[in-house]
Amino acid sequence: MTDPVLRLDATIDAIAAHVVDRIVPHARPAIALTGGGTPVLILEELARRPLRWGSVEITLVDDRLVEPSHPASNLGLLTRLLGPTGAQIRPLAEGPIDRLFDLVWCGMGADGHVASIFPQPPLSDDAPPAVIRIVPDPLPPSAPYPRLTLNMAALTRTRELLIVVAGEDKRRMIDRALEGDLTLPVGRLIARADCPITIFWSAR
Repeated sequence: MTDPVLRLDATIDAIAAHVVDRIVPHARPAIALTGGGTPVLILEELARRPLRWGSVEITLVDDRLVEPSHPASNLGLLTRLLGPTGAQIRPLAEGPIDRLFDLVWCGMGADGHVASIFPQPPLSDDAPPAVIRIVPDPLPPSAPYPRLTLNMAALTRTRELLIVVAGEDKRRMIDRALEGDLTLPVGRLIARADCPITIFWSAR
């Protein structure tokens, strides 16, 4: 585990600038992004940044098993927001991963889950890097769908890990994770990663 950097200036500009700084040094950067509602404004700001978007390969840390046109589809969200930039957007497909990411950007749920690695059912953190199919138990009422997700080894196969969270309840979860609470998926993610970790937090 490396010592995470906790930043309390989680503005849209600060997070977008951090992501850009991690993309620019690489000729063909590969990044994995979170979905859901939290990153929307940040992704909109990223799309306005003058990057060499055609050389950027983007996938997701997880997605719901729905059609891309479905409102719950993270692929659909990513395509709408970053597709016009010309970035190479790759849907998740079940199977092994041998690519080293330049950046993995995760959100976190109020229960401490990251990507679609929930407290239940338990998953082996020692499995080799892969995209796996999972059915959370219980299914989240806001998105009751089976998922594809990077497993723990794939999430940490990266040059840098970024976690973006908002709200006092999630700050408490982050504090527990930083104190070494391995009952939380985010705690195990932080403990396992041997790359730089940056955590952006805002009150709302």
